[in-house]
Amino acid sequence: MGNKLGIDEVLTQQSINLIVDYGLNLIAGIVTLAIGIWLSRKAGSTTRNWLNRIDRLDPTLVPMLGALVRYAGLTLTIVISLSTFGVETTSVIAVLGAAGIAIGLALQGTLSNVAAGLMLLFLRPFRIGDWVEAADVSGTVREIGLFTTVIDTFDNVYISIPNSSIWTSKITNHARYGTRRLDLDIGIGYDSSLDAAETALLSLANDDRVLAEPAPQFLVVGYGDSAINVRLRAFAKYDDFFGLYWDLNRKLKDVLDSHNIEIPFPQRVIHHTTTPPDDE
Repeated sequence: MGNKLGIDEVLTQQSINLIVDYGLNLIAGIVTLAIGIWLSRKAGSTTRNWLNRIDRLDPTLVPMLGALVRYAGLTLTIVISLSTFGVETTSVIAVLGAAGIAIGLALQGTLSNVAAGLMLLFLRPFRIGDWVEAADVSGTVREIGLFTTVIDTFDNVYISIPNSSIWTSKITNHARYGTRRLDLDIGIGYDSSLDAAETALLSLANDDRVLAEPAPQFLVVGYGDSAINVRLRAFAKYDDFFGLYWDLNRKLKDVLDSHNIEIPFPQRVIHHTTTPPDDE
């Protein structure tokens, strides 16, 4: 009887010790996980803030590098938390590797977005602040992330596009070279002087925002039904392009009026003939 009580006491004590040890490991794991998640987020934001202070660093790199630091910290946190429960680190890494393969097969689209994001990062077809057209969206690039690229449209709409959609589409970057060509088209009457039209349009180019090289040009681009189609061609810095374009359009009519150049209405000459009745 005494031996039985002794065995029960030993088993009870072992159970208590096991529960206490497991409870302590559980608490330690939860605390480690919570602290690790907080530190990972802090490390990501700190990395972004630090990179933003580096003048020579392309701002395009900042969001993606910050995200990489955060996800690396989260992965390390998971490994440490599981090891706190007594799980061997090598086993954890093996499990994570197998899980990574399984998740990769299940989320091929997501991984293709990551791969496309890395290609956009290293090849840099555009940068933050550029005006681009890609995946049927036109606007200014706000952010290039691991999974998506954010574009603000000109009517102030926030659009998030999967990186793979951008990478597989045609990308047009209007800000790449820093300068843009401006074409201002207008139709003038056939009675108007082309020399006067050239003088008038080139006078519009007397603007500090118009680049001296390449020099502004006056071009005759075609002859329409009711007008001679002419064009002022000039170049401007990318940042000045839109303001200059709207200002020149605003001044165009006044300049043409001052040179007595007519902007004709669409018209068509109709010849009417009367056929005399047949003699009976």
